[in-house]
Amino acid sequence: MSRISIMAARYRDDLTSVTDIERRLYAHLAQLRGQRTGSDPGMPLDGDEDIHVWQLCLPRSDKLRIHRRARAVHDRAEAATGLAHLSSATRARLSVLRDGADLVAIPTEHRADEIAAALHADMPWMAPATETVWHAMRRSVREGDPGLRLSPLLLVGPPGIGKRSEGRARTLGSLVGAPTTIVDATSEPAGFAIVGSQVGWASAGPGRVLETILAHRVANPLIVVDEIEKAGSVRSKSGTAHDLAQALLPLLDRSTAAAWSCPYFRVGFDMSWVGWVLTANTTEGLSAPFLSRCPPLRLAGPTQQHLRDFAVRQACTHGLPDGATAAILSLLDQTPDGTALSLRTIQRCVSRTKAALAMPMLH
Repeated sequence: MSRISIMAARYRDDLTSVTDIERRLYAHLAQLRGQRTGSDPGMPLDGDEDIHVWQLCLPRSDKLRIHRRARAVHDRAEAATGLAHLSSATRARLSVLRDGADLVAIPTEHRADEIAAALHADMPWMAPATETVWHAMRRSVREGDPGLRLSPLLLVGPPGIGKRSEGRARTLGSLVGAPTTIVDATSEPAGFAIVGSQVGWASAGPGRVLETILAHRVANPLIVVDEIEKAGSVRSKSGTAHDLAQALLPLLDRSTAAAWSCPYFRVGFDMSWVGWVLTANTTEGLSAPFLSRCPPLRLAGPTQQHLRDFAVRQACTHGLPDGATAAILSLLDQTPDGTALSLRTIQRCVSRTKAALAMPMLH
């Protein structure tokens, strides 16, 4: 696992305090004036006591000038860290990234093949998405990238086919070893949930993406945004609209993501390694700039055989007996033609069957 510098700020343990700078300036001034007048100010000034005694002899104007100069030197050095505007508590929170963040990598092309095969076996009707991820994993290995880098994926298809599927998203994250965060765009209409918001908003915070990176110290987590086309916008008191899809634009483009500035911390971060999977039932309402960054990958629903196989896997996962599994399959086969079935329908059927089997027998 490689590590990269992700934060455009640096911590300095050797940052000199204002008091120490003043002490040096007093000592330097004593030397200069001693050389100029030929007098001996008690040179060399070996300790704080010597400096303090000589300092008492100075006029107030010299003391103020030295203090202002020491403060200016200190402030310039602190500003160069990029953290001067932050409180000590906030600096401590960001300190987990002072030495960088890890990059999750795919070790070999063979491992990429194994991951793709496992994903395909789970949901074969998602083959176009699995193939895209598969090629990205192999390319990362082949080109010697320090970590896995996925181009943003926009999966478009009818509801209930597993585009989001928390299980699938977390399976992908688990297989590649990357932390996974799922955001429901319908409950998070503004971009605040993902990119964060400035101090002053009631919901001020760094956003889910950066929170994931801070929590796991991994620079390429997997972020899943569900039903992006249903995200509305929030307007501030000044009338400014805050739209989730618009807020994502700088994060979905690799060049701008590499120098992205967090509105909450007001510090730059390299977010170009974050993996994005966005889902939608339709592209209506999504802007042209958004679609240019995430070309839609259109998916078809599962076939009847896919649904049967999925039902068997779900029944096995929930520990249903063979008889219950056979009953669920029989119910699927008896479904009238033209009736739309989804993974959610099967999951509900399996859950209800499990609940019914757990009920006590009535006498």
